[in-house]
Amino acid sequence: MSQLAILIGAIYCALAVAAGAFGAHGLAERLDPRALELWETASRYLMYSGLGLLAVGILDELWHERLLTAAAASLAIGGLVFSGTVFALALGAPRFLGAVTPLGGLLLIAGFLAVAWTAIARHLD
Repeated sequence: MSQLAILIGAIYCALAVAAGAFGAHGLAERLDPRALELWETASRYLMYSGLGLLAVGILDELWHERLLTAAAASLAIGGLVFSGTVFALALGAPRFLGAVTPLGGLLLIAGFLAVAWTAIARHLD
């Protein structure tokens, strides 16, 4: 699991940088300020999930805790859902898609809390 988390995390980070650059240079003239703000938010949260996945992959190599697998899945799916829907909204997707976005955010929160719980449990042992 750790190698897959690291792979996906690195890809998410690379995509976040590319998306941020594309938004700043390729979309700046085409999107209104609110849409550009959405694009930037999506890029930023894709980076957060990517960095989280990198950390989970490294921690799994050290700790080998089962809960880290759930954390990785939550971060990977949450990052994809949250950022994917926000990118789509920035490009003019139907507004109802915004109802899906919080599910991605909840998965991201759950993933980071699973990492925190793992650290607490290890500390208490």
